[in-house]
Amino acid sequence: MKYPIGIQSFDQIIEDGYVYIDKTDLVYKLTHEGKIYFLSRPRRFGKSLLVSTLENYYLGRKELFRGLAMEKLEKDWNVHPVFHIDFNSSDFTKEYVLEERLRDYVQKWEREYAVQANERLDVGARFRDILEAAHKQTGRRAVVLVDEYDKPVLDVLDRDGKLEEQHRNTLKAFYSVFKGADSHLQFVLLTGVTKFSQVSVFSGFNQPKDISMDTRYEALCGITQEEIDRYFTEPMAEMAIKYRCTPEEMRQKLKMQYDGYHFGEELTDIYNPFSLLNALDSRHIRDYWFSSGTPTYLVRLLRHFRENMNELTGKYYRAEQFVDYKADVEYPLPMIYQSGYLTIKDYNQQFNTFLLDFPNNEVKSGFLTLLAADYLQPEEETGGWVQTLVMALQEGNTERIRDLFTAFLAGIPYTMRRKENEKERERYFQYTFYLILRLVSVYTVYVEKPQSQGRVDGIVETADYVYIFEFKLDGTAAEALQQIEEKGYDREYVADRRKIYRIGAGFSSETGTIAEWKVQ
Repeated sequence: MKYPIGIQSFDQIIEDGYVYIDKTDLVYKLTHEGKIYFLSRPRRFGKSLLVSTLENYYLGRKELFRGLAMEKLEKDWNVHPVFHIDFNSSDFTKEYVLEERLRDYVQKWEREYAVQANERLDVGARFRDILEAAHKQTGRRAVVLVDEYDKPVLDVLDRDGKLEEQHRNTLKAFYSVFKGADSHLQFVLLTGVTKFSQVSVFSGFNQPKDISMDTRYEALCGITQEEIDRYFTEPMAEMAIKYRCTPEEMRQKLKMQYDGYHFGEELTDIYNPFSLLNALDSRHIRDYWFSSGTPTYLVRLLRHFRENMNELTGKYYRAEQFVDYKADVEYPLPMIYQSGYLTIKDYNQQFNTFLLDFPNNEVKSGFLTLLAADYLQPEEETGGWVQTLVMALQEGNTERIRDLFTAFLAGIPYTMRRKENEKERERYFQYTFYLILRLVSVYTVYVEKPQSQGRVDGIVETADYVYIFEFKLDGTAAEALQQIEEKGYDREYVADRRKIYRIGAGFSSETGTIAEWKVQ
């Protein structure tokens, strides 16, 4: 089986015999039930392959769809003029690169359709003339496909305000062409990571239908569990042999690592296609998507946010709070969600709200390690320490757990934990333990217990033990244990066969480490 890793060309995948997960029934539905669309998905999620599939469909390349759902659905195979704009490969941090790219596209199409270039017009107006000419010459309305429409803005986001504004205005003027050229358009799709708020980029033309959270198209990009079971049973069985487990256990390992994305209220499970295909190809579970690079714009935004990350995860939000992106460094939730680092985990129909959290272990581990390395210690030290702590938790070694916490916290430089006032110290303390326990949860089960004063406390479950932690800043271990009892954290584990450890710890803001530790 050949895996199309890094191949985004539909025709190459089909012609060269790579495995193709048939999405053409959804493509047919998309093209016959609407006209102008917008789709947001994280990077490396198959957006470019979708665009390529649409391009080949509208070019009438019937032979490529042999054996696919589209072959039975489509009867006419009309050939349309297709205009494909791809912003993937350019670096837009330099001035005028965007304008040059658009001008290059327009000049190429003017030659193709023998349109006399009018240099007095902007590129948007020239493109409108091209669309009209293409319609008249072919007798078919035009198709416009824009891949990664937002990259020119994301490349300079929170880096160069002047260039960011310039790019927004350039794109707004260019996309406004769709309003005037409506009668010449058959189909339009814009894909990207983010949906910028309506006042910025899209305001110049008829609002595209946003299908990013449309239940009908949740599986348009990415791979579903049903598709995995249909296409990849054999490679999963081969991986199971390598990992010395049953095929069903292997299926669960892949699910924990790469599944967990949901893009609508139906909560259809979607796997990250880039990571899953890499794992099946190499027969090895690794952090493929995360290690392929965290967007620089996201790292920059998170540095502004720092200690509020624990207040974002595991909460319910209205869709408008995380769907429309507004360039506000004080509120990076939409960017984190749309970039694929958080996803929908539950839907409350009564209140029409969505629970957001990490999609899977790959993203949770990578994202939290990134934050911890930036916040606490070098990445390699954090990663190794967490694995040692997990082993101690699995063994029930509470003395080792105490020593590991004490040593790790003592190793954080004083300059990192120095805070001017009590509130800042409290926040730093909460965030430190939040990062630690969430990193541990990649290998175990971590249950957050929301508290009015923050969510420091945690319950960590392993196969044989349940640990109920309560940490007190500048308080005593006895006070911490008393709070576990008063709040009844252990009630749900009364009938549990596993051994229960109640751990109270006093954390000293002066020394920056564990001052007292008691276990019941």
